[in-house]
Amino acid sequence: MSRQINHKIETAKEKQNRHKAMEAIKVLNTLQDEFKHPVKSMGYFYNLFEEVYCHQKALHDDKIKVGTMCIQIPSEIIYALDAVPIRLCNGFYTDDEIGSDLMPQKSCPLIKATVGHLSSKNMSDKPHFIYSPTTCDQKTKAGITIESFGYEVVDVDFPRTKESEISREYFRRSIREFSADISKKTAKKLTKKKLKQSIEKMGYVQSLYHQLSEFRKSKNVPILGSDMLLVTNAFFFDKIDNWIEAVEQLISELQSRADESITVTGKMSPRIVYTGSPPIFPNYKVPILIEESDAIIVADETCSSNRMFNDRVAVDEWFVNDMLDSLADKYLKACTCPIFTKNDDRIRRILNLVKTFSADGVIYQAFAGCTVYELEQRSVLDAMEKAGIPILYLESDYSPSQQGQLSTRIEAFVESLKMKRRNQK
Repeated sequence: MSRQINHKIETAKEKQNRHKAMEAIKVLNTLQDEFKHPVKSMGYFYNLFEEVYCHQKALHDDKIKVGTMCIQIPSEIIYALDAVPIRLCNGFYTDDEIGSDLMPQKSCPLIKATVGHLSSKNMSDKPHFIYSPTTCDQKTKAGITIESFGYEVVDVDFPRTKESEISREYFRRSIREFSADISKKTAKKLTKKKLKQSIEKMGYVQSLYHQLSEFRKSKNVPILGSDMLLVTNAFFFDKIDNWIEAVEQLISELQSRADESITVTGKMSPRIVYTGSPPIFPNYKVPILIEESDAIIVADETCSSNRMFNDRVAVDEWFVNDMLDSLADKYLKACTCPIFTKNDDRIRRILNLVKTFSADGVIYQAFAGCTVYELEQRSVLDAMEKAGIPILYLESDYSPSQQGQLSTRIEAFVESLKMKRRNQK
């Protein structure tokens, strides 16, 4: 007697979820299984990404969810109004393919993936409304498409220069308008007490990130750069108190590893500063290839990690308007995004990271179609060459098809850094 096999017909949503789960699991398995001396405390973050991206677990059902298109939207204000910020930047190739039908083919893959993700409405925590700073031109124009999916998208004006007093006052007014608008939408009053508490909590978050970074200055680096990216990417959507507790445990374990000289690197592993278009989970293609090639990412200059936590808010007077002005100043002055007409601060920061973290070289990755990072690579390359710092420029997209070519170029660069180290001995 023959057996009958029941074939389940997948819906489009189920197929999309399965493909995204496969992307996520592949990266998580690589980080857990393919590198020596894994960090046990990273288990929280591996499980978090699996729960959210493979099992569609919602984390904020009891909160108003505020979608943000960029880190230039102050999280402190959102938390002070008892809402949660959810950064919408997306790293899934599955969503990139969906977005390709909605955006020009030459668009940045991050933008296409973000639009594709929002078009499906297939997410664990759907935002109630979205704020989009006028930083990246493609994100700004994508807001029109996103609105067609039924979302309310509010532009937050952002200047393209940061040196002038005009720009400073312009963005201060912009942040005050943003504050008033979100206060109205959440039906909550922004109080001095709540905003101060929120700024102080974010200050503590930043201090934790800096503690993590201190371990990476050591000769015996106790954590992968790819794991660090996972930790910072988790801040995009995790409950802030849970993230803080998990990072405190991670710091405790890294201290023990440091005391025992446990390292994730080899004796000759070159130390890399990573910069360029932001690595957003699960698009860790380049970071993982770097560390599979026996190098170690010791620092980064990206808006998905270092740039989020690098600079603290400096407050002179703890009144609401003064705090809002201080937030605006921090989010403008500290920003090193290449959308600015002049961006010498970014070059200075990369040079400083190379020196502070004793890096052997820089890897600069730009997404194909990410115009501002593609344009700025020449000035960064010139500055690194002038300083005698080896640098590799890579252009990539979200497709897995580039793996071989990228691996060859990265391995050759890493080997050249090893050779340079040997010759200096």
